This record gives sequence, C-alpha cells and structure tokens, in this order.
Amino acid sequence: MVATEIGDDAPAKVSARGIWGWMFFDWAAQPFFTVVTTFIFGPYFVARLTEDPVAAQTTWSNMATISSVIIAVLSPVLGSIADQSGARKPWIAFFAVIKIVSLFCLWGAAPGSPVIYPVIFMILASISAEFSIVFNDSMMPRLVSKEDIGRLSNAAWGLGYLGGMIVLIAVVALLAGNPQTGKTILGLTPLFGLDANLGEDARITGPISAVWYFLFILPMFFFTPDAARGLPLGTAVRSGLHELRMTLGELKRRRGISLFLIARMVYQDGVNGLLILGGTFAAGMFGWATIEIGIYGIILNVVAIFGCFVAGYVDRWLGSKITVVISLTMLLLAALGIISTGPGFTLFGLVPLSTADSGGLFGTAAEKAYIGYGLLVGLAFGPVQASSRSYLARSVSLSEAGRYFGIYALSGRATSFMATLFFSLMTYWSGSARLGMATLIIFLAGGLLLLLPTPYPADKGK
Repeated sequence: MVATEIGDDAPAKVSARGIWGWMFFDWAAQPFFTVVTTFIFGPYFVARLTEDPVAAQTTWSNMATISSVIIAVLSPVLGSIADQSGARKPWIAFFAVIKIVSLFCLWGAAPGSPVIYPVIFMILASISAEFSIVFNDSMMPRLVSKEDIGRLSNAAWGLGYLGGMIVLIAVVALLAGNPQTGKTILGLTPLFGLDANLGEDARITGPISAVWYFLFILPMFFFTPDAARGLPLGTAVRSGLHELRMTLGELKRRRGISLFLIARMVYQDGVNGLLILGGTFAAGMFGWATIEIGIYGIILNVVAIFGCFVAGYVDRWLGSKITVVISLTMLLLAALGIISTGPGFTLFGLVPLSTADSGGLFGTAAEKAYIGYGLLVGLAFGPVQASSRSYLARSVSLSEAGRYFGIYALSGRATSFMATLFFSLMTYWSGSARLGMATLIIFLAGGLLLLLPTPYPADKGK
C-alpha cells in the first residue's frame, strides 16, 4: 500500500499494522544504542579492550566525534534528496546493509587487538543507524494526525527501549559471565561457551544487534506505507541539493523553526554526550564489568519505558515544548549529580558517603547514589528526544518533512562533536574524566535557555 496525501498537511489513513510496522523500527534499532554504544560494548572498549582506560575513553569519544561530523554534513543532503526521490525504504535498506555488516565485524575486537578496527566499524554502524533514522522519522507525519504525533513518537520510543531492555537482559542473564567465576548473574554457564576474559560476552552484542535489527525492520518494509516514488536518483540528487539550499535560505524567514533547531542542536549535544559517555564514565570510576553495567542499563531502560509512557500523555495534554523543558531540567539535575559523585562522596563532597563495600552488585554508597541519579536520566532521555521529534513534526508540512528532518538530524549532530570534543580536551588537559563530563552541563543548560523563548508549534514564528 502506498500512502497518498490529502492536501499538504493531512496524512492518508494508515492501517494499524502500518503504524505498528513503523513503530517497530525503533524496537529494531534501539539494541545497537543500548547494548553496543552505551551499556555493554562501549564500557568494554574503555575498561577491558586496552590497558589504559583514560586513553580508551578518549578514543571512544573521538569515534563519536568523527561519526557526528559525518552525520551532520550528510543528513540534510540525504533528507532533501529523499523528498525528491519520494520513497524512503530503499534508503533505509541500503544503510541497513552497512550497519549489519559493521556490527558483525565487532566480534573481532578481542582484548589487546588494534583499536582502529572496532573504531572504524563503530563509525560505519553509527552513521548508518542515524541516516536510517532520518528517513524513518520523515515518514511519521504521513501516519497520524498532528494531534496524535506526540503520543505516537513517545510510544515508538518507549517500544524501542523495551526492545533494547530485552536484549540487554538476555546479555546480562545468559551471556555475560563474571571474569572470576565464569558464570552469569543467574549462576549459569554463558551460552555458546562465551569467555568473559576474552571479552566475548561484550563482543557478541554486535552480531546480536545486527540480527535483531534485520528481523524487526521487516514489518516496516512489509506493512508501513511509503511515499510514492518521485524523481530518478540522478535528478533527485540535483533537485534535492537545490531544495536544501532553498530550505536553508528559508530558515532565515522561519524564525520559530530556526530557534527550535538551534536550541535542539545545543541541548541534544548534551543528551548525546550523556548517553555515549555515561556508561563508560561509570565503568572507569567504579570498575564496573559487563554485569554491573548491564544491570544499570536494565534499570535505566525500565524507567525509560515508564517515562515515555507518561510523556506521551503529557505531550498530548501540555504539548511537546513543555515535555522537552521538563525533561531537560531533569537531565540537568541528573548530570550535576553524576559528576558530583565519586568513591566516598556526592554533591561535590557536601554529602560524604561511606566507602565500605557491602559486597555484591553496587556495594558502595557512591554506586547507589550514581544509580539514583541514573533514574532521572532514564525518566528524561527518552521523552526529550521523542517530544523533540514530535515538536518538529507538528511544525512542518508533509511535502517538506524529509529535508526538515534532515536538518533536524543536522541540529542533533552538527555540534555534537563539540560535546565529546570538550570532554576529550578537558580529560586530556586535567587527567580527570569527571571534569570532562562536567562540560556536558554547558550544552544541556544552554539548550534549555535557548528553547524557552521558542514558539510552539515552531511555525508560529514564520
């Protein structure tokens, strides 16, 4: 079934399975971000792949920086081309192949092996994942009315966290062995005979995420309506580049959308940095292995599902802007708590904590405090992204969705290398990952201040 447009702003009626197919894209895509980037492979890369965690953390940050620059440059171009070529699914399929192959190649990242190869594969997987999201997001305005976009966006995001959590639980319970005992948290021998001392419990997350992604993007291809095919590729490229230049010039007149994109550019840098670096920061500070990081990730994902569920109703009741403002405030408080916590203290030493280890998971008071701040992150980092997506979807027409979601991706990545770059520079200069993490406050607070005067919907500022 191919969607047709009823006017410029009214989507055609889409079947329930078409909407669910689109939502399952988030379910399919999230394990890459959950188990590879944030909670399992990323911390493994920092803490266990090499013998220098600080240098490894900087390398991981540099990988994210390179990925962000490529994404920022090409996303608007691809979005504009997609508007002219019409169909989004062929683009998603093309980048799916690159992502899946790259994720399988992460299996080769054994301890002591050259770091350059997993860095290259992570860059390829990251940019492919983000480019696919541009095309998937630009399909959203065709599926439901503008009144329901916020609830759809948050529901899809929550579904994604559920998928990520299921994979994360499976890794922690069935695959991740304790390096000392060789057993999983359930006391089982890891499936497939995985050896934690060789990092196999973390390395397997690449192939698992690849298989999961392949299986669960299929409903979107089978059931979700795509835009009708437009211009041939060569013509679409030329026309898309022209439309992009026109759109960038048009932003000078569409002040509200410009303000929103600038604000989002700044605060999303902080959100990305918190997601990319939060797990690795904990791994470096507390020496968490795969099991501890995995349990921490499960806790955050359970809370995130609840956060997205609630935010869907808040978005429909109070609007996307209020939802984003509330979420950013929570993330600011969480970031302050995280960077203020270390062995024996929290809130920058104003609250001393016992250094005694009670044994078991998260045995020290500082670890428990870190998890407490992490709950705020879990509640907020889904809604801030899902409602930002619905903020833009409510502010543009169907015919311009592709190029504006391309610019939206640009706004989320154009300066995101700044957050990770600031982290790297501050960590190099001070030798302290804590001071590096503190730079994220600049982006979260700056974006919030810029967002406050932005109109809602953003096209009110034309």
